[in-house]
Amino acid sequence: MSSDEVILPVLPDPPDGRPWQAPAALEERLYGLCQAREAGDERASYDYLRVIAAQGLYRPVPIHAGVDAPPVVITLSDGTRVVVVYTAGVLPQPHDEIVYEFVTLHRLGRLWPDDVEALGVNLQTPCEAWFAFDEEEREIWTELTQDLFRPDDLADRVETRRTGTPADKETLRGLACGAHLCYANGDAWNTLDWHGAGFSAEVERLAESWGITDHDSWADTQQRLLACEVSPWAWDFTLDARTWLLQQFGRADITLWRDTVEQTLRDRISGSVPEEEIERTATALRLLVGQIARYEARFRADGLLPPDGHVRTVAAWDLGRATMVARWGLGARHATQHEMRTAVERAGADVRNRYGDWAEFSAGYVLGRCLHFDEETFGTWYTSVLDAHHALTSAPDSPWLTVPLH
Repeated sequence: MSSDEVILPVLPDPPDGRPWQAPAALEERLYGLCQAREAGDERASYDYLRVIAAQGLYRPVPIHAGVDAPPVVITLSDGTRVVVVYTAGVLPQPHDEIVYEFVTLHRLGRLWPDDVEALGVNLQTPCEAWFAFDEEEREIWTELTQDLFRPDDLADRVETRRTGTPADKETLRGLACGAHLCYANGDAWNTLDWHGAGFSAEVERLAESWGITDHDSWADTQQRLLACEVSPWAWDFTLDARTWLLQQFGRADITLWRDTVEQTLRDRISGSVPEEEIERTATALRLLVGQIARYEARFRADGLLPPDGHVRTVAAWDLGRATMVARWGLGARHATQHEMRTAVERAGADVRNRYGDWAEFSAGYVLGRCLHFDEETFGTWYTSVLDAHHALTSAPDSPWLTVPLH
């Protein structure tokens, strides 16, 4: 189905009274509360409200209308006017003209249009709920948001969709390459219908972190990531020297590794650049050898590498980000669904060719992140991604335990 055919979600009730397979854990919880309400549980509607206050919602708006645009209102057959909002798991394929903005329950109350009487959550799905709106309700929404909404609580988790996911193994492999960033942001790793943090937030993310503001800048960055040309060349140059030593001599002590890196550099560029530049680069590479060795020693101590393990390539740092920039590009409407999927699958194919398993891929990603940000402080740039590694290599619904790399 094309994005021109679906604007608001429509999920049918299960046939023959069978239980509904909710798209994710959040909708399953809301579905259970809907069933409890129908069974006469008087608290179920309030509990439903508490859940969406803690999680936040998505509301449809015309593209480029902005986060301050008034909510979309629909009029029912009886004349009732209703503001419509949805949870992340039921959102449809991204549309060219209508986008979804993230909104808290408090913020929704502040944007509320005049003369609208009701809120409809997840309408036309088995976990739909209705709430009357007035000034007293607005204050309840504010209090619940203040008490329950904690953005950090939505991050650092393995989020897996159960329905509406691609079946193609190449696509799933590519999506699994973004598991570190999906975990950090609390996003579902296995959906192609990407809305992320909401349209405006996706636009802002790419502009501020990547300098991507349109299709051309997205395509350029995407291509450089897929070619592993964003990270400094020196990282894999240094690692390749050790790989060569191990293949040739079966050993690569740090002194031999440093000497080999320097000699390889001189053999390649001697006579083509000034001697002073060669000396500066050689010194930097010798220091890099020590830095990598110290990171790997810490990785082994923390279970990120096996006792005799080492990192062969940090390509994972570019390729893991490539699969996410692809999805963020769709979320910001800088890329089409086809372009996003193609980039995701290319990243997955390259990761499969370069790494033996997901744990090795993860170690390469972590080393790239640390070389980029951490500066050997072993601070949160390292500890947060170490936690993600352990979660992603152990959680039952982790992509790295459900999608084979080979």
